[in-house]
Amino acid sequence: MSDLTYSLKVFKQIGLLKPVAPHRLLGAGVQLAKWGPGLPSGVNAAAKRFPHQLAIIDDAGEITWSGLAGEINQMTQALKDRGVEAGDSIAVLSRNHRYMIIAIVAIMQLGGRVLLLNTMASRSQLGELAQREDASLVIVDQEFLDVAQDVDRSLVVLAWADADAPDDLPSVSSLSEGLSTRAHPKPERHGQIIIFTSGTTGLPKGARREEPKDLKPLIAFFGAIPYRGNSTVVLASPLFHSWGLINFGFGLSTAPTYVLRRKFDPAQVLRDIETYRAEVLVVVPLMMQRMVDADPAVVEKTDVSSLRITASSGSALAGELANHYMDLFTDSVYNFYGATETGWVTIASPKDLREAPGTAGVPPFRTTVKILDPEGRELPQGETGVIHVGNDMPFGGYTDGNTKAFADGLMNTGDLGHFDEDGRLFVSGRDDDMIISGGENVFPRELEDALIDHPDISDVVVTGIADQKFGQVLAAYVVLKPGVSLTEDEVKQYAKTHVARFAVPGRLMFLDELPRNPTGKVMKRELPEFE
Repeated sequence: MSDLTYSLKVFKQIGLLKPVAPHRLLGAGVQLAKWGPGLPSGVNAAAKRFPHQLAIIDDAGEITWSGLAGEINQMTQALKDRGVEAGDSIAVLSRNHRYMIIAIVAIMQLGGRVLLLNTMASRSQLGELAQREDASLVIVDQEFLDVAQDVDRSLVVLAWADADAPDDLPSVSSLSEGLSTRAHPKPERHGQIIIFTSGTTGLPKGARREEPKDLKPLIAFFGAIPYRGNSTVVLASPLFHSWGLINFGFGLSTAPTYVLRRKFDPAQVLRDIETYRAEVLVVVPLMMQRMVDADPAVVEKTDVSSLRITASSGSALAGELANHYMDLFTDSVYNFYGATETGWVTIASPKDLREAPGTAGVPPFRTTVKILDPEGRELPQGETGVIHVGNDMPFGGYTDGNTKAFADGLMNTGDLGHFDEDGRLFVSGRDDDMIISGGENVFPRELEDALIDHPDISDVVVTGIADQKFGQVLAAYVVLKPGVSLTEDEVKQYAKTHVARFAVPGRLMFLDELPRNPTGKVMKRELPEFE
Protein backbone atom coordinates (compact mmCIF):
# COMPACT_ATOMS: atom_id res chain seq x y z
CA MET A 1 0.00 0.00 0.00
CA SER A 2 1.40 3.39 -1.00
CA ASP A 3 1.89 6.15 1.56
CA LEU A 4 -0.92 8.15 -0.07
CA THR A 5 -3.38 5.25 0.01
CA TYR A 6 -2.48 4.48 3.61
CA SER A 7 -2.88 8.14 4.58
CA LEU A 8 -6.32 8.41 2.97
CA LYS A 9 -7.43 5.25 4.73
CA VAL A 10 -6.41 6.71 8.11
CA PHE A 11 -8.03 10.10 7.36
CA LYS A 12 -11.29 8.32 6.54
CA GLN A 13 -11.03 6.23 9.72
CA ILE A 14 -10.65 9.25 12.02
CA GLY A 15 -13.39 11.25 10.33
CA LEU A 16 -11.36 13.89 8.50
CA LEU A 17 -13.07 12.88 5.23
CA LYS A 18 -16.55 12.77 6.79
CA PRO A 19 -19.10 14.97 4.97
CA VAL A 20 -19.56 18.26 6.82
CA ALA A 21 -21.57 21.38 5.92
CA PRO A 22 -19.41 23.49 3.57
CA HIS A 23 -19.38 26.57 5.82
CA ARG A 24 -18.24 24.47 8.79
CA LEU A 25 -15.55 22.75 6.76
CA LEU A 26 -14.34 26.13 5.52
CA GLY A 27 -14.31 27.47 9.08
CA ALA A 28 -12.20 24.54 10.25
CA GLY A 29 -9.81 25.02 7.36
CA VAL A 30 -9.37 28.67 8.24
CA GLN A 31 -8.48 27.74 11.83
CA LEU A 32 -5.92 25.16 10.72
CA ALA A 33 -4.33 27.64 8.31
CA LYS A 34 -4.32 30.37 10.95
CA TRP A 35 -2.81 28.49 13.89
CA GLY A 36 -0.77 25.75 12.26
CA PRO A 37 -0.18 22.45 14.11
CA GLY A 38 -1.03 22.45 17.79
CA LEU A 39 -3.79 22.62 20.38
CA PRO A 40 -5.34 25.99 19.35
CA SER A 41 -5.97 24.80 15.79
CA GLY A 42 -7.34 21.47 17.03
CA VAL A 43 -9.83 23.02 19.45
CA ASN A 44 -10.94 25.80 17.14
CA ALA A 45 -11.30 23.50 14.12
CA ALA A 46 -13.40 21.05 16.18
CA ALA A 47 -15.57 23.97 17.33
CA LYS A 48 -16.18 24.98 13.71
CA ARG A 49 -16.92 21.45 12.49
CA PHE A 50 -19.04 20.21 15.40
CA PRO A 51 -20.02 23.24 17.52
CA HIS A 52 -22.87 21.53 19.40
CA GLN A 53 -21.11 18.24 20.14
CA LEU A 54 -19.97 17.69 23.71
CA ALA A 55 -16.24 18.36 24.00
CA ILE A 56 -15.66 17.55 27.67
CA ILE A 57 -17.56 15.70 30.36
CA ASP A 58 -15.87 16.19 33.73
CA ASP A 59 -16.50 16.71 37.43
CA ALA A 60 -17.86 20.20 36.61
CA GLY A 61 -20.45 18.92 34.11
CA GLU A 62 -20.56 19.11 30.32
CA ILE A 63 -19.37 21.63 27.73
CA THR A 64 -19.64 21.71 23.94
CA TRP A 65 -16.85 22.42 21.48
CA SER A 66 -18.17 25.90 20.75
CA GLY A 67 -18.54 26.56 24.48
CA LEU A 68 -15.01 25.35 25.15
CA ALA A 69 -13.52 27.49 22.38
CA GLY A 70 -15.40 30.51 23.74
CA GLU A 71 -14.11 30.00 27.29
CA ILE A 72 -10.58 29.57 25.95
CA ASN A 73 -10.91 32.89 24.12
CA GLN A 74 -12.13 34.50 27.35
CA MET A 75 -9.13 33.12 29.26
CA THR A 76 -6.77 34.29 26.51
CA GLN A 77 -8.13 37.81 26.97
CA ALA A 78 -7.83 37.51 30.76
CA LEU A 79 -4.16 36.59 30.43
CA LYS A 80 -3.56 39.54 28.12
CA ASP A 81 -5.30 41.80 30.64
CA ARG A 82 -2.87 40.50 33.26
CA GLY A 83 0.04 41.59 31.05
CA VAL A 84 1.06 38.16 29.78
CA GLU A 85 2.77 38.37 26.39
CA ALA A 86 4.07 36.02 23.72
CA GLY A 87 7.13 34.16 25.00
CA ASP A 88 6.15 34.46 28.68
CA SER A 89 6.13 31.32 30.81
CA ILE A 90 3.20 30.09 32.91
CA ALA A 91 3.46 27.08 35.20
CA VAL A 92 0.46 24.72 35.38
CA LEU A 93 0.01 22.18 38.18
CA SER A 94 -3.34 20.50 37.72
CA ARG A 95 -5.32 17.32 37.49
CA ASN A 96 -7.54 16.38 34.54
CA HIS A 97 -10.46 18.78 34.02
CA ARG A 98 -11.71 21.49 31.65
CA TYR A 99 -9.99 24.36 33.44
CA MET A 100 -6.60 22.77 32.85
CA ILE A 101 -7.42 22.48 29.13
CA ILE A 102 -8.74 26.06 29.01
CA ALA A 103 -5.57 27.38 30.68
CA ILE A 104 -3.14 25.44 28.49
CA VAL A 105 -4.80 26.29 25.17
CA ALA A 106 -5.25 29.95 26.17
CA ILE A 107 -1.54 30.23 27.01
CA MET A 108 -0.67 28.76 23.62
CA GLN A 109 -3.13 31.10 21.84
CA LEU A 110 -1.17 34.09 23.05
CA GLY A 111 2.18 32.47 22.19
CA GLY A 112 3.24 31.63 25.73
CA ARG A 113 5.25 28.74 27.18
CA VAL A 114 3.32 26.20 29.26
CA LEU A 115 5.44 24.72 32.05
CA LEU A 116 3.51 21.50 32.66
CA LEU A 117 4.27 20.04 36.10
CA ASN A 118 3.84 16.59 37.58
CA THR A 119 1.20 16.57 40.34
CA MET A 120 3.85 15.12 42.65
CA ALA A 121 6.02 18.22 42.30
CA SER A 122 7.34 19.44 45.65
CA ARG A 123 7.08 22.91 47.16
CA SER A 124 10.75 23.60 46.54
CA GLN A 125 10.54 22.35 42.94
CA LEU A 126 7.63 24.62 42.06
CA GLY A 127 9.14 27.64 43.79
CA GLU A 128 12.57 27.21 42.19
CA LEU A 129 11.08 26.44 38.79
CA ALA A 130 8.83 29.52 38.83
CA GLN A 131 11.84 31.65 39.72
CA ARG A 132 14.24 30.05 37.23
CA GLU A 133 11.76 30.25 34.33
CA ASP A 134 10.57 33.74 35.37
CA ALA A 135 6.95 32.52 35.39
CA SER A 136 4.39 35.28 34.83
CA LEU A 137 1.72 33.19 36.54
CA VAL A 138 1.40 29.89 38.36
CA ILE A 139 -1.93 28.13 37.74
CA VAL A 140 -2.66 25.39 40.30
CA ASP A 141 -5.59 23.35 41.54
CA GLN A 142 -6.73 24.42 44.98
CA GLU A 143 -5.46 21.16 46.48
CA PHE A 144 -1.90 22.16 45.50
CA LEU A 145 -1.85 25.55 47.23
CA ASP A 146 0.54 24.19 49.86
CA VAL A 147 2.96 23.31 47.05
CA ALA A 148 2.74 26.91 45.81
CA GLN A 149 3.61 28.51 49.18
CA ASP A 150 7.00 29.74 47.95
CA VAL A 151 5.43 31.48 44.93
CA ASP A 152 4.48 35.15 45.16
CA ARG A 153 0.75 34.92 45.95
CA SER A 154 -0.03 37.67 43.44
CA LEU A 155 1.09 35.27 40.69
CA VAL A 156 -1.16 32.37 41.77
CA VAL A 157 -4.36 31.53 39.86
CA LEU A 158 -6.60 28.57 40.72
CA ALA A 159 -7.37 26.07 37.98
CA TRP A 160 -9.88 23.94 39.90
CA ALA A 161 -11.45 25.97 42.73
CA ASP A 162 -13.61 24.36 45.42
CA ALA A 163 -16.49 26.09 47.18
CA ASP A 164 -14.18 27.14 50.03
CA ALA A 165 -11.51 28.69 47.77
CA PRO A 166 -9.60 31.65 49.28
CA ASP A 167 -11.26 34.97 48.47
CA ASP A 168 -7.98 36.64 47.52
CA LEU A 169 -7.12 34.19 44.73
CA PRO A 170 -8.69 34.43 41.27
CA SER A 171 -9.57 31.30 39.33
CA VAL A 172 -9.55 30.46 35.63
CA SER A 173 -13.34 30.70 35.77
CA SER A 174 -13.54 34.02 37.63
CA LEU A 175 -10.83 35.68 35.53
CA SER A 176 -12.71 34.82 32.35
CA GLU A 177 -16.19 35.73 33.50
CA GLY A 178 -17.86 38.38 31.36
CA LEU A 179 -15.01 38.73 28.86
CA SER A 180 -15.44 38.53 25.11
CA THR A 181 -15.55 35.12 23.47
CA ARG A 182 -14.28 36.56 20.17
CA ALA A 183 -11.33 34.87 18.49
CA HIS A 184 -7.82 36.26 18.94
CA PRO A 185 -5.25 37.04 16.27
CA LYS A 186 -2.33 34.71 15.75
CA PRO A 187 0.55 35.70 18.08
CA GLU A 188 3.99 36.70 16.88
CA ARG A 189 5.43 33.40 18.08
CA HIS A 190 4.09 29.86 18.37
CA GLY A 191 3.03 28.61 21.80
CA GLN A 192 5.07 25.85 23.38
CA ILE A 193 4.62 23.13 26.00
CA ILE A 194 7.49 22.08 28.27
CA ILE A 195 6.85 18.81 30.14
CA PHE A 196 8.43 18.48 33.60
CA THR A 197 8.08 14.91 34.85
CA SER A 198 10.98 14.22 37.20
CA GLY A 199 10.75 12.35 40.50
CA THR A 200 10.34 13.78 43.97
CA THR A 201 13.77 15.31 44.59
CA GLY A 202 15.85 17.78 42.60
CA LEU A 203 14.68 20.40 40.15
CA PRO A 204 12.57 18.90 37.32
CA LYS A 205 14.16 18.61 33.90
CA GLY A 206 12.03 20.08 31.12
CA ALA A 207 11.58 18.22 27.84
CA ARG A 208 10.73 20.44 24.89
CA ARG A 209 8.71 18.89 22.06
CA GLU A 210 8.69 20.44 18.61
CA GLU A 211 5.31 20.76 16.91
CA PRO A 212 4.81 18.34 13.96
CA LYS A 213 5.41 20.03 10.63
CA ASP A 214 2.66 18.06 8.84
CA LEU A 215 0.11 15.28 9.35
CA LYS A 216 2.53 12.35 9.16
CA PRO A 217 2.64 11.89 12.97
CA LEU A 218 -1.17 11.70 13.05
CA ILE A 219 -1.10 9.05 10.34
CA ALA A 220 1.48 7.00 12.26
CA PHE A 221 -0.38 7.23 15.57
CA PHE A 222 -3.90 6.55 14.30
CA GLY A 223 -2.70 3.98 11.79
CA ALA A 224 -1.50 1.90 14.75
CA ILE A 225 -4.17 2.87 17.32
CA PRO A 226 -7.43 2.97 15.32
CA TYR A 227 -9.37 5.90 16.79
CA ARG A 228 -12.58 6.74 14.92
CA GLY A 229 -14.10 10.15 14.35
CA ASN A 230 -16.41 11.63 17.02
CA SER A 231 -15.80 8.81 19.50
CA THR A 232 -16.11 9.17 23.26
CA VAL A 233 -12.68 8.94 24.93
CA VAL A 234 -12.26 8.32 28.66
CA LEU A 235 -8.90 10.01 29.22
CA ALA A 236 -7.74 8.66 32.58
CA SER A 237 -3.98 9.10 32.05
CA PRO A 238 -2.66 12.38 33.55
CA LEU A 239 -2.67 15.27 31.09
CA PHE A 240 0.59 16.60 32.54
CA HIS A 241 2.32 13.51 31.16
CA SER A 242 3.22 13.14 27.51
CA TRP A 243 0.97 10.07 27.10
CA GLY A 244 -2.16 11.85 28.26
CA LEU A 245 -1.21 14.99 26.36
CA ILE A 246 -0.54 13.25 23.03
CA ASN A 247 -3.89 11.46 23.19
CA PHE A 248 -5.64 14.76 23.88
CA GLY A 249 -3.67 16.75 21.29
CA PHE A 250 -3.74 14.20 18.48
CA GLY A 251 -7.27 13.21 19.42
CA LEU A 252 -8.51 16.72 18.64
CA SER A 253 -8.28 15.90 14.93
CA THR A 254 -10.97 13.24 15.45
CA ALA A 255 -13.30 15.72 17.27
CA PRO A 256 -14.08 13.34 20.14
CA THR A 257 -15.91 13.79 23.41
CA TYR A 258 -13.42 13.57 26.30
CA VAL A 259 -14.41 12.24 29.70
CA LEU A 260 -12.03 13.63 32.33
CA ARG A 261 -11.93 12.93 36.08
CA ARG A 262 -9.68 14.57 38.65
CA LYS A 263 -9.02 11.28 40.45
CA PHE A 264 -8.75 7.79 39.02
CA ASP A 265 -11.31 5.33 40.37
CA PRO A 266 -11.78 1.96 38.62
CA ALA A 267 -15.50 1.82 39.35
CA GLN A 268 -16.01 5.36 38.01
CA VAL A 269 -14.07 4.53 34.85
CA LEU A 270 -16.24 1.48 34.25
CA ARG A 271 -19.41 3.53 34.85
CA ASP A 272 -18.20 6.21 32.43
CA ILE A 273 -17.51 3.63 29.72
CA GLU A 274 -20.99 2.17 30.17
CA THR A 275 -22.86 5.48 30.52
CA TYR A 276 -21.26 7.23 27.55
CA ARG A 277 -20.63 4.12 25.41
CA ALA A 278 -16.97 5.04 25.27
CA GLU A 279 -14.88 3.49 22.51
CA VAL A 280 -11.48 4.57 23.84
CA LEU A 281 -9.87 4.42 27.29
CA VAL A 282 -6.45 6.05 27.79
CA VAL A 283 -4.55 4.68 30.79
CA VAL A 284 -1.20 3.84 32.30
CA PRO A 285 -0.58 0.15 33.14
CA LEU A 286 -1.12 0.67 36.88
CA MET A 287 -4.69 1.77 36.08
CA MET A 288 -5.22 -1.42 34.08
CA GLN A 289 -4.02 -3.45 37.06
CA ARG A 290 -6.44 -1.66 39.37
CA MET A 291 -9.29 -2.31 36.95
CA VAL A 292 -8.39 -6.00 36.87
CA ASP A 293 -8.36 -6.00 40.70
CA ALA A 294 -11.65 -4.05 40.95
CA ASP A 295 -14.65 -5.39 42.86
CA PRO A 296 -15.84 -8.41 40.80
CA ALA A 297 -19.47 -7.46 41.49
CA VAL A 298 -18.92 -4.03 39.90
CA VAL A 299 -17.10 -5.54 36.92
CA GLU A 300 -19.81 -8.14 36.42
CA LYS A 301 -22.71 -5.70 36.33
CA THR A 302 -21.03 -3.04 34.14
CA ASP A 303 -21.35 -3.21 30.35
CA VAL A 304 -18.07 -2.15 28.69
CA SER A 305 -18.71 -3.87 25.36
CA SER A 306 -18.39 -0.53 23.54
CA LEU A 307 -14.67 -0.38 24.38
CA ARG A 308 -12.59 -0.86 21.23
CA ILE A 309 -9.30 0.66 22.37
CA THR A 310 -7.52 0.61 25.70
CA ALA A 311 -4.48 2.76 24.90
CA SER A 312 -1.73 2.14 27.45
CA SER A 313 1.70 3.66 28.04
CA GLY A 314 3.78 5.40 30.70
CA SER A 315 5.49 2.33 32.15
CA ALA A 316 6.07 -1.31 31.25
CA LEU A 317 3.17 -3.75 31.06
CA ALA A 318 3.95 -6.33 33.72
CA GLY A 319 3.72 -10.05 32.99
CA GLU A 320 0.41 -11.15 31.51
CA LEU A 321 -1.45 -7.99 32.55
CA ALA A 322 -2.62 -7.15 29.03
CA ASN A 323 -4.14 -10.60 28.55
CA HIS A 324 -5.67 -10.67 32.05
CA TYR A 325 -7.28 -7.32 31.25
CA MET A 326 -8.55 -8.45 27.85
CA ASP A 327 -9.92 -11.68 29.29
CA LEU A 328 -11.93 -9.65 31.80
CA PHE A 329 -13.04 -6.75 29.56
CA THR A 330 -12.52 -6.55 25.77
CA ASP A 331 -9.71 -7.40 23.38
CA SER A 332 -8.74 -3.76 23.14
CA VAL A 333 -5.23 -3.17 24.51
CA TYR A 334 -2.86 -1.14 22.34
CA ASN A 335 0.42 -0.67 24.17
CA PHE A 336 2.55 2.33 23.21
CA TYR A 337 6.27 2.03 23.89
CA GLY A 338 8.10 5.35 23.82
CA ALA A 339 9.04 8.34 25.93
CA THR A 340 8.61 12.09 26.16
CA GLU A 341 11.90 12.53 24.30
CA THR A 342 11.50 9.81 21.67
CA GLY A 343 7.81 9.99 20.89
CA TRP A 344 6.76 6.50 19.84
CA VAL A 345 9.12 3.61 19.20
CA THR A 346 6.74 0.67 18.73
CA ILE A 347 3.04 -0.02 19.31
CA ALA A 348 1.60 -3.44 20.18
CA SER A 349 -1.90 -4.38 19.03
CA PRO A 350 -4.24 -6.80 20.83
CA LYS A 351 -3.17 -9.45 18.31
CA ASP A 352 0.52 -8.83 19.10
CA LEU A 353 -0.12 -9.08 22.84
CA ARG A 354 -2.15 -12.27 22.49
CA GLU A 355 0.40 -13.97 20.26
CA ALA A 356 3.55 -12.68 21.96
CA PRO A 357 2.81 -11.60 25.58
CA GLY A 358 5.31 -9.02 26.79
CA THR A 359 6.09 -7.62 23.36
CA ALA A 360 6.39 -3.87 22.83
CA GLY A 361 5.00 -4.33 19.32
CA VAL A 362 6.21 -3.15 15.94
CA PRO A 363 7.32 0.24 14.57
CA PRO A 364 4.40 2.24 13.13
CA PHE A 365 4.27 4.25 9.89
CA ARG A 366 7.51 6.07 8.97
CA THR A 367 9.31 4.90 12.11
CA THR A 368 12.76 3.31 12.04
CA VAL A 369 13.94 1.19 14.96
CA LYS A 370 17.35 -0.48 15.14
CA ILE A 371 19.18 -2.49 17.77
CA LEU A 372 22.76 -1.26 17.97
CA ASP A 373 25.84 -2.47 19.83
CA PRO A 374 28.06 -0.08 21.88
CA GLU A 375 29.99 0.81 18.70
CA GLY A 376 26.82 1.79 16.85
CA ARG A 377 26.65 -1.31 14.64
CA GLU A 378 23.26 -2.88 13.95
CA LEU A 379 22.75 -6.26 15.60
CA PRO A 380 20.95 -9.18 13.94
CA GLN A 381 17.47 -10.38 14.89
CA GLY A 382 17.42 -12.03 18.32
CA GLU A 383 20.47 -10.27 19.74
CA THR A 384 20.08 -7.76 22.56
CA GLY A 385 21.44 -4.24 22.25
CA VAL A 386 20.49 -0.59 22.71
CA ILE A 387 17.21 0.45 21.07
CA HIS A 388 17.50 3.45 18.72
CA VAL A 389 14.60 5.20 16.98
CA GLY A 390 13.78 7.79 14.33
CA ASN A 391 10.29 9.13 13.56
CA ASP A 392 8.37 12.27 12.60
CA MET A 393 8.06 13.59 16.18
CA PRO A 394 11.20 15.72 16.62
CA PHE A 395 12.60 16.24 20.12
CA GLY A 396 13.44 19.86 20.89
CA GLY A 397 15.99 19.08 23.59
CA TYR A 398 15.93 19.77 27.31
CA THR A 399 15.51 23.25 28.70
CA ASP A 400 19.00 23.02 30.22
CA GLY A 401 20.46 22.90 26.70
CA ASN A 402 21.21 19.17 26.65
CA THR A 403 19.68 16.58 24.33
CA LYS A 404 19.63 12.81 23.80
CA ALA A 405 22.50 10.84 22.26
CA PHE A 406 22.24 9.74 18.62
CA ALA A 407 23.85 6.99 16.55
CA ASP A 408 23.36 6.26 12.85
CA GLY A 409 20.96 9.22 12.78
CA LEU A 410 18.70 7.57 15.37
CA MET A 411 17.98 8.59 18.97
CA ASN A 412 19.30 6.42 21.78
CA THR A 413 16.30 5.40 23.93
CA GLY A 414 18.47 4.21 26.82
CA ASP A 415 16.67 0.84 26.73
CA LEU A 416 17.96 -2.58 25.79
CA GLY A 417 15.95 -4.98 23.67
CA HIS A 418 15.75 -7.31 20.70
CA PHE A 419 13.50 -8.18 17.75
CA ASP A 420 11.97 -11.63 17.39
CA GLU A 421 11.58 -13.50 14.11
CA ASP A 422 8.21 -11.81 13.46
CA GLY A 423 9.67 -8.30 13.78
CA ARG A 424 8.19 -7.66 17.22
CA LEU A 425 10.30 -5.73 19.72
CA PHE A 426 10.94 -6.97 23.25
CA VAL A 427 12.34 -4.55 25.82
CA SER A 428 14.65 -6.03 28.47
CA GLY A 429 14.90 -2.85 30.55
CA ARG A 430 16.99 0.27 30.94
CA ASP A 431 20.62 -0.18 29.95
CA ASP A 432 21.62 1.01 33.43
CA ASP A 433 19.24 -1.49 35.10
CA MET A 434 21.15 -4.55 33.91
CA ILE A 435 23.29 -6.19 36.58
CA ILE A 436 26.00 -8.83 36.41
CA SER A 437 25.33 -11.57 38.95
CA GLY A 438 27.84 -14.39 39.12
CA GLY A 439 29.04 -13.52 35.62
CA GLU A 440 25.54 -13.54 34.08
CA ASN A 441 23.76 -10.52 32.60
CA VAL A 442 20.47 -10.17 34.48
CA PHE A 443 17.53 -7.83 33.89
CA PRO A 444 15.10 -7.08 36.73
CA ARG A 445 12.09 -7.12 34.42
CA GLU A 446 12.28 -10.89 33.85
CA LEU A 447 11.80 -11.50 37.56
CA GLU A 448 9.15 -8.76 37.86
CA ASP A 449 7.09 -10.34 35.09
CA ALA A 450 7.32 -13.75 36.76
CA LEU A 451 6.43 -12.61 40.28
CA ILE A 452 3.50 -10.38 39.29
CA ASP A 453 1.76 -13.47 37.91
CA HIS A 454 1.85 -15.16 41.33
CA PRO A 455 -1.81 -15.41 42.47
CA ASP A 456 -1.03 -13.85 45.88
CA ILE A 457 1.17 -10.95 44.70
CA SER A 458 -0.46 -7.64 43.73
CA ASP A 459 2.62 -5.52 43.00
CA VAL A 460 6.37 -5.95 42.69
CA VAL A 461 9.52 -4.12 41.68
CA VAL A 462 13.01 -5.55 41.35
CA THR A 463 16.34 -3.74 41.56
CA GLY A 464 19.98 -4.73 41.67
CA ILE A 465 22.07 -4.43 44.83
CA ALA A 466 25.70 -5.17 45.68
CA ASP A 467 26.60 -8.64 46.94
CA GLN A 468 29.96 -9.88 48.24
CA LYS A 469 29.61 -13.37 46.77
CA PHE A 470 28.04 -12.68 43.34
CA GLY A 471 29.00 -9.03 42.80
CA GLN A 472 25.34 -8.09 42.41
CA VAL A 473 22.01 -9.79 43.03
CA LEU A 474 18.39 -8.99 42.37
CA ALA A 475 16.38 -7.56 45.24
CA ALA A 476 12.58 -7.88 45.08
CA TYR A 477 10.09 -5.61 46.85
CA VAL A 478 6.77 -7.46 47.03
CA VAL A 479 3.24 -6.32 47.87
CA LEU A 480 0.79 -9.09 48.75
CA LYS A 481 -2.91 -9.14 48.01
CA PRO A 482 -5.18 -8.42 51.00
CA GLY A 483 -5.75 -11.32 53.36
CA VAL A 484 -2.97 -13.59 52.07
CA SER A 485 0.44 -14.49 53.45
CA LEU A 486 3.65 -15.68 51.85
CA THR A 487 7.11 -16.31 53.23
CA GLU A 488 10.35 -15.25 51.62
CA ASP A 489 11.21 -18.89 50.94
CA GLU A 490 7.87 -19.49 49.22
CA VAL A 491 8.44 -16.53 46.89
CA LYS A 492 11.96 -17.71 46.06
CA GLN A 493 10.75 -21.25 45.39
CA TYR A 494 8.11 -19.87 43.03
CA ALA A 495 10.79 -17.81 41.29
CA LYS A 496 13.02 -20.85 40.83
CA THR A 497 10.31 -22.54 38.76
CA HIS A 498 9.75 -19.51 36.52
CA VAL A 499 13.14 -17.85 35.91
CA ALA A 500 16.75 -18.91 35.45
CA ARG A 501 18.80 -19.65 38.56
CA PHE A 502 20.74 -16.40 38.35
CA ALA A 503 17.46 -14.37 38.17
CA VAL A 504 16.09 -15.70 41.48
CA PRO A 505 16.01 -12.83 44.03
CA GLY A 506 18.95 -12.76 46.42
CA ARG A 507 17.08 -10.43 48.77
CA LEU A 508 13.38 -9.87 49.32
CA MET A 509 11.28 -7.40 51.28
CA PHE A 510 7.51 -7.26 51.81
CA LEU A 511 5.91 -3.79 51.65
CA ASP A 512 2.37 -2.50 52.13
CA GLU A 513 2.65 -0.57 48.85
CA LEU A 514 5.23 0.58 46.34
CA PRO A 515 6.06 4.29 45.97
CA ARG A 516 4.64 5.04 42.54
CA ASN A 517 4.12 8.37 40.76
CA PRO A 518 0.83 9.22 38.99
CA THR A 519 1.96 7.52 35.77
CA GLY A 520 2.65 4.28 37.62
CA LYS A 521 6.43 4.35 37.61
CA VAL A 522 8.09 3.16 40.81
CA MET A 523 10.20 5.87 42.44
CA LYS A 524 13.12 3.60 43.28
CA ARG A 525 14.92 6.28 45.25
CA GLU A 526 12.13 6.02 47.84
CA LEU A 527 12.41 2.25 48.32
CA PRO A 528 13.76 1.22 51.75
CA GLU A 529 17.33 -0.08 51.78
CA PHE A 530 18.27 -3.61 52.78
CA GLU A 531 20.33 -3.91 55.95
